Amino acid sequence: MSEQTQPILKAEHLGITFGGLKAVSDFTMTINAGELIGLIGPNGAGKTTVFNLLTGVYKPTEGDFWLDGEHMNGKKTYQVVRAGIARTFQNIRLFKQLTVEENVLVAFDESFSYHLGGAIFRTPRFWRQEHEMHEKAMDLLKIFDLDGLASTQAANLPYGQQRKLEIARALATGMKLLLLDEPAAGMNPTETEDLLRCINVIRDRFGVAILLIEHDMSLVMRVCQRIQVLDYGRTIASGTPEQIANDPQVISAYLGADDHLVEGEGDDIVKSLQGAKETEAANGTNGTNGTNGGER
Repeated sequence: MSEQTQPILKAEHLGITFGGLKAVSDFTMTINAGELIGLIGPNGAGKTTVFNLLTGVYKPTEGDFWLDGEHMNGKKTYQVVRAGIARTFQNIRLFKQLTVEENVLVAFDESFSYHLGGAIFRTPRFWRQEHEMHEKAMDLLKIFDLDGLASTQAANLPYGQQRKLEIARALATGMKLLLLDEPAAGMNPTETEDLLRCINVIRDRFGVAILLIEHDMSLVMRVCQRIQVLDYGRTIASGTPEQIANDPQVISAYLGADDHLVEGEGDDIVKSLQGAKETEAANGTNGTNGTNGGER
């Protein structure tokens, strides 16, 4: 495969078994540079398990995956991060006693090249790199409108801003692939629209490939270029947002065996699928233009 066409992520027949339970089976996916791909499915479909496989939390019991041509099976979590995969979590995991800027600076750890002696004696090299890292951190925070809060303790940020800070910290690792696990969970509509705007800026400005788990189907339909659907750990559909919205297997997976809407998550999600489809038709969009863009 030529360098120009080599995908950022290539997963082939990836799977994991816990005892006698196959949590994920035969998972195959390709993500190219700059693509924003959605991974959706009902609760328990295996979406977060896929994230855990891709980040070294779990070791696959079948299949293989590559990051930018590098075979990743068996690598530890810190090795995965160094190779270029970063993630966020459904439950925000910040260093809440550190400031906003310090949370980003932590992710720059690999970029510091001065030694302990330089830090102790405050050498010119130390101060030069400290200034460079500060400027880089502030540039990232500006993308998320967090630069004015750089000295604020992370624990004191509103929920939506904590979400954005977590993504900014992930971006600071210099990753090639960003895994977002329900980034809009718990956000109000205004916060969600702002977050998706930031995600699009990241993709457009840095060319970062993004794999997104999100329960809000209307957002997924608007922001994702392609969508892959899991059910009981297996892929049941893959295609454009319009194709997914029209796929009978996808609708059946959310509704259950019956052909009638039922109360609960399936009802809400299918209505979102149908509503997003109607919105696209009315606006003349196809869900791939990258405009505004927790289940398990």
